[in-house]
Amino acid sequence: MTRPKQPATSQSPVTELAGRITTIIETARKRVQSIVDHEMVRAYWDIGREIVEDEQKGEKRAEYGKAIIEGLASALSSKHGKGFDRSNLWNMRSFYLAFPILDALRRELSWTHYRQLLRIDDPNKRSFYEVECASSNWSTREMERQMNSMLFERLALSLDKEGVMVLAREGQVMREPSDMVKDPYVLEFLGLPQSEVLFEKELETALLEHLQKFLLELGKGFSFVARQKRITLDGDHFYIDLVFYNYILKCFVLIDLKIGKLAHQDLGQMQMYVNYYTREMMNEGDNPPIGILLCDSKSEAVVRFTLPEGNSQIFASRYKLYLPTEDELRNELMKDRKLIEDSGSLPL
Repeated sequence: MTRPKQPATSQSPVTELAGRITTIIETARKRVQSIVDHEMVRAYWDIGREIVEDEQKGEKRAEYGKAIIEGLASALSSKHGKGFDRSNLWNMRSFYLAFPILDALRRELSWTHYRQLLRIDDPNKRSFYEVECASSNWSTREMERQMNSMLFERLALSLDKEGVMVLAREGQVMREPSDMVKDPYVLEFLGLPQSEVLFEKELETALLEHLQKFLLELGKGFSFVARQKRITLDGDHFYIDLVFYNYILKCFVLIDLKIGKLAHQDLGQMQMYVNYYTREMMNEGDNPPIGILLCDSKSEAVVRFTLPEGNSQIFASRYKLYLPTEDELRNELMKDRKLIEDSGSLPL
C-alpha cells in the first residue's frame, strides 16, 4: 500500500529535531566565541599593564617607552603573528591606562569595540558609549555610527553637569518623556538627499524600509505599532504617520513628519492626536502618550507660545538627512545651548 505523502508545509520529525539541535549548536558556539573574545580582551589588558609597569620601573623618558614597544613588537610578532605589532601594542598600553579596573570590563564588548572607544579622549563620553554599547548590544558598526552622529552630545545638550555625569555612568536612562527626545535626529541611513522637493510620504516610506536603524536612532525600548494610523472624529478621518510604543516609559509615541518649517497648526494637530490617544487608546498601566513632530526646521518661539506651559507630552525636533561633520553638529549644538541659556529653559 502506498503511503500518503506528507503535506508540503509539514516537516518530518527528523527535520524538526535537526533544527532544534542546530539551534543548540549555534547558541553554544556563540557562547564559546563570547568567552574567547572576553578572555582575549582580558589578555590584552594584562599585556597593557605589563608594558606600563615595566615603563614605570625604567627610565622616565618617552624614548624608553618607544624602545620597549619596538622591541616587543619584533619579538612577539615573529612568534604570535601581526596581532602584536607596534600599533596593537600601543593600543593595549592605552587600553590599560583608559580602563584601569579589570573587573569593570564589559563581557559584551569585543576588542574591536574597545579599540573604537580608545579614540575618545573625554572619559565621560567614553564611559557613556561603553555603557550604551553593552546595554543595547550594539555591533561595532552601530557603535561607530552613534559616535559619528554625536549621540552623547545630542543627549547631553540640555543636561546640567550632574546630569551629564549620570549619563556617563548609566547611559541613556529614560525616566520621563524628555529623556527620549533628541534634537536633531540624524537619519543619514535613509540615503535621501536634502531636497525641497522631498515629500512626507517618501520620508515615511524610507523610515519603515530602514525600521531597525530608525529604532536604533529613536533609542531604547521602542517597538513599532502602526503606520498611517487612522482616527475618526465626527466622520472626519485623520492619519498619524507613525505610532510606536515605548515599553520602558510604558506609553504610546506618536510621530508626525513635516517637510518644511513647522507651523502652529501642526502642533495643534499633534495635540489633538495626543488627546485622542489619552482618552481612547491608553491601556491600564499606561502612561500618557507622547507626540513628536519631526521637521527639517522650526521656530522655538512658535513652539513655546503654541504649547501650554509645563507641557511634557509634545515635542518638536529637527531631523537631518545626512551625517553632519563633527564641527557642523558641534556648532549647531552650541547654538542650541545658547538658546537654552538665553531663555532660561530647555528647548522642546
